[in-house]
Amino acid sequence: MESLWFYLNCRTIKLMSTKIAIIEDDQAISQMYRFKFEAEGYTVETAENGKLGLELTKTFKPDIILLDLMMPEMPGDAMLEQLRKEDWGKDLKVIILTNMGEQEVPARVRELGVSDVILKADMTPRQVAELVKKQLAA
Repeated sequence: MESLWFYLNCRTIKLMSTKIAIIEDDQAISQMYRFKFEAEGYTVETAENGKLGLELTKTFKPDIILLDLMMPEMPGDAMLEQLRKEDWGKDLKVIILTNMGEQEVPARVRELGVSDVILKADMTPRQVAELVKKQLAA
């Protein structure tokens, strides 16, 4: 019984130390994902555009980013390009969360090294959470 308690506590501590940044201009979507990930024990921070997202990632140092492409001030692809220029951001895991169709996503986004591209309308928060878990474990 003690070993089960130890396993569950270690798992909880690991999840709580795992940080997710959600860079999304639609507040309803951002909050929906924030609640989902916090309910699963992750530490979550959000930003409403690429400029704020870039600043957030510098201080928050997330383990993974969910990044929208179409945002005001600085779109997601421009933020990703800036992120990849930084030593600490070169290998950061990024999942694109967009309403663009697969063919509409700019080729340079894939060239900048994203873990996955998700069409928001096609996945539930639970499915997105499972994908994030898979990417974090890889």
